[in-house]
This record gives sequence, C-alpha cells and structure tokens, in this order.
Amino acid sequence: MSLDLGIAAEIVADALRSGADHAELFFRSYRNLSVEIKDQALESFSSSSNSGYAVRVIRNRRLGFSFSTDIREARNVVSRATEASGSADEDPFLTFAVDAPLSDVPVCDDSIRTMQDDTAIRLALQIEKAAYDADRRIKRTRKPKASFTVFETVIANSCGINARYDATACSAQISVVAESGGESQTGWDYRGSRFLKDISFEEAGRTAAASAVRLLGSRRIRGTKADIILDSTVANEFLGVLASSLSADVVQKSKSLLAGRLHSCIISPQINITDSGLLPGRIGSRPIDDEGVASQTTQLVQEGTLLSYLFNTVTANKAQAVSTGNSLRGGFSSLPSVGVTNIFIEPSGTSTSIPKHSFFRTLQKGLYVVDAMGVHTANPISGDFSVGVSGLWIERGEVAFPVKEALISGNLLEFFSKVSAVGDDIRFFGPSGSPSLLISDVDISA
Repeated sequence: MSLDLGIAAEIVADALRSGADHAELFFRSYRNLSVEIKDQALESFSSSSNSGYAVRVIRNRRLGFSFSTDIREARNVVSRATEASGSADEDPFLTFAVDAPLSDVPVCDDSIRTMQDDTAIRLALQIEKAAYDADRRIKRTRKPKASFTVFETVIANSCGINARYDATACSAQISVVAESGGESQTGWDYRGSRFLKDISFEEAGRTAAASAVRLLGSRRIRGTKADIILDSTVANEFLGVLASSLSADVVQKSKSLLAGRLHSCIISPQINITDSGLLPGRIGSRPIDDEGVASQTTQLVQEGTLLSYLFNTVTANKAQAVSTGNSLRGGFSSLPSVGVTNIFIEPSGTSTSIPKHSFFRTLQKGLYVVDAMGVHTANPISGDFSVGVSGLWIERGEVAFPVKEALISGNLLEFFSKVSAVGDDIRFFGPSGSPSLLISDVDISA
C-alpha cells in the first residue's frame, strides 16, 4: 500500500472536524528481500511487505492514538483516536511538529528498489564464499545473509507538515567458525548502508574469517592493570550504552547517568560525540524525523563536555528547548520516542587520529580487545559494567598471542575519560560509528 499526500491531508482534516484540536497522520510501508545461504546453496529466501498508518490527536491537552493497515478504515481510526483522548491524562507539553523544509540528504538507491531475486542470491553467495576462500581453517558458517529493503514514509499534521520520502537499505552479515588443533573460534562481520555501492559482500566474509582465525591459539592471562585498544566493533557497543543515556526522555525520568551533567566535562577531551541524520548513505539518515522535524547535526559532546541531549517535540517542550530531530517510531503502530539517527565518535580539536596500521605501536604492553560479551548489561544509571573480552596481547607494539576469557570492569564515564588516542578506522554498525580507541589503565582480570 502507498499513501497519497492528498489523502493524508484529508484524514488530518477529518480528525479536526471530529473535534481534535490538532491531528497527525503517520504512514510507513516497507518491502524486504532477504536471502540466507548454507554451504553455497540457498538456505532461505523471503520476500515480505507491510504497511499501515496511525492517527494521533490532541484534544484538551490529551493524546489519542489509533492505527490500522486498511486505509478504508480511516474514519474509524480517527474516531478511535478521538475517543481514546477522552480517557488520557492531561499533558501540557503535548504538541506536534511545525512545518519546516525537508533536509537534503540522499537516502534512496534505485539499484535496491529494483533488486532482482537472482542478483540478491548472487550477492549473498559471495559473503559465504569469501569467508571459506579466506582461510582453510574456516570450517563452518552461520547465517550468511543479505537483506534489501525499500521504505516509504508519509507524515501530515494540522501544524502545516505534509511530507513524503522514500528510503532504501541493504546489509550483509555472517558468523564463521575457525578450527585448528581441536580448538574453535568464532568471527562475525556486518555491513550496512542505504546504497548498494557502499557494501562489499565479499569483504564481509573475509573480515569475519580474519576475526575468527586471529583468535586461534588463545590463552588466558593473569589479572593486571594495563592499557587497552578497543577495536571499532567493541567501541561501538560501549558507545551504544552511552547513547541511551543521551535521550532527553531518559534524562527527564532520572534514569540516565548523564542527568544533571549538561555543560560539564563527562569524558576525555580527546573525543567528540555527534549525532547526525545528514550523513549520506548511513542507515540512520533521513530528511525528517518521525514527527516531521527536519533532520540535523547535533554536537552532543565536544572535547569531553556534554553540550546537548537528544530531543523530540514533547521532551523539548519539557526542557524549554527545541527538537533535535530525534523522534523515532518502531513502526506505524508505535508512538514516537527519542532515539539516535547516526551517532558517532570522532577526534576532538585537541587530538589527532592515529592510522590503524600504526595504532599498535602506541601500546608497549596491553590488550587489543576484539570481542566483548555483555556490554549491554552495563547499569544505565550508575554506568558500572563488567564484561568478558577476548583479543590480542600486545608487547612492544607487536602481537604476542591471542587472549581468551579475560574480564574488564569499571564505570562507563570513567572508562571513556581514560581515552588517550583515537584511531582513523571509524566503522558504522547500524546507526552508531566509532574508530578504535586507546584507553589507559584498565583493570583486566582473568
């Protein structure tokens, strides 16, 4: 199902005629093609689609909400939303986004929109073949998968917004198992973009294979305090935990370790953290957010100092601020919440990035962490964490041996405060991106 802008505007008008003070329509559809491979044969092939719309109304400062997958039910959806507002609590901060120009950011790729089944299968086959070809010790693969999606979004409201955009996304992912001498190690890789040209399906397979092979022969180490390098994949996981604390909604509910820390130094002055919906090709990029606010770039942390939280319209009203264009919905049946677009770490003006090939030379003794388990279990309020890690032990700037079953622990803000160098190898995994990070004096236990 597609939705015409004129029909969207008429549904909003119908809600106003039904007694709403303000009304909004949100429509989203998607069409997905997904291919999974096993032993260079087609394991699964799925083509799915879904579409639907939701109506929000504000009546007497009370919110009503209803949704459907059938456009013929629009009048009933409006009636249900209006009726629901009667039993909602009054909220003085309720408002809808006002009209503003769409941001100019490319998010749609015709080569994904017109993807043929045989092309999708061929690309998925490349992922697994590249992994097996990379090293003879790769014995098994798990879920080599290629995915291609087309989205349509329409937002209209009584405050002047009547907008539509199309977007695409594609991804490649694979897990592999390397075996040698009775030992096995796993590796994983993921690539994602809104543009097909940005994805190397073969590189995903090769990288996953290299990640597994480099850990063969792992040994345990004694507990120590040492410098560590977080690989960009692991740094992204820690960034994801910190990003959740940057939501104004979480801050206003006093469930964030960053509550009350605005304009104070929270982490190392070596790094900036930015959120931007305007990065070409990135998965989180879009011309408007899910309330119709134009996407923008927000400097969240500059030289270690917290400058801003992420806002949608309601949380911005509560803080007497303006929306940062960070309203997200899980789908047409979900209410707006606050989330990142593309959040990423980069060197601040007081630091320079270190080329990846020479990053190890900065480490006389320490651990290069390539995998971490349980980062998501970090306490979102205190920031305390304890995670299992594996990686490579470094001596005098060279790899000495792979390490297994180590543990690092600490506090998230203290951890990021110890960042002393930033790599030049930024990678995005979904909506978050980070380079490798050198972190000083970390407690490592066996």
